[in-house]
Amino acid sequence: WSPGKGGPRPRFGAVMCCCGPCAMYRRSAMLSLLDQYETQLYRGKPSDFGEDRHLTILMLSAGFRTEYVPSAIAATVVPDTMGVYLRQQLRWARSTFRDTLLALPLLPGLDRYLTLDAIGQNVGLLLLALSVLTGIGQFALTATVPWWTILVIGSMTLVRCSVAAYRARELRFLGFALHTLVNIFLLIPLKAYALCTLSNSDWLS
Repeated sequence: WSPGKGGPRPRFGAVMCCCGPCAMYRRSAMLSLLDQYETQLYRGKPSDFGEDRHLTILMLSAGFRTEYVPSAIAATVVPDTMGVYLRQQLRWARSTFRDTLLALPLLPGLDRYLTLDAIGQNVGLLLLALSVLTGIGQFALTATVPWWTILVIGSMTLVRCSVAAYRARELRFLGFALHTLVNIFLLIPLKAYALCTLSNSDWLS
């Protein structure tokens, strides 16, 4: 959002995923897309997880705007065990891969920053995975610690978290740097598995 007369105004008008517990839709817009929403398929099979991202893509495809409202307050239930967390992340990863493909035709009609963001989210993960594999390869073949790989990953993590902390005016965002370890040791292998099992539509709960 950017400041202007009368308060904040939407900068892009296109949130790419309106998270389920935080989203509200105009009833008329929802009814106009209900048939498509209820018959979501992937490779001919019903697909009912990742419905929030899918509904967002349907809304944008139909020409509606999706906007972030900073004053909104919402509550939801979050995973409280590692097993539940990993199953949630597996569902989300499959949904993200599927609906990113559906969103690609929309990008030329949206702000160029959103195209850059969509590319960055996917290419960034790929580069992180390649960096980790390169570091593991160096350690396995030469028995030396891949300090340059560690330094690059650490530096990029701090830059990203510093930008987030600056934009949100919240120093606690720097603590998100610890999530890189979760990404490397848990989420990258899980997302690789998700990419290989996109046809699996089990909810896993």
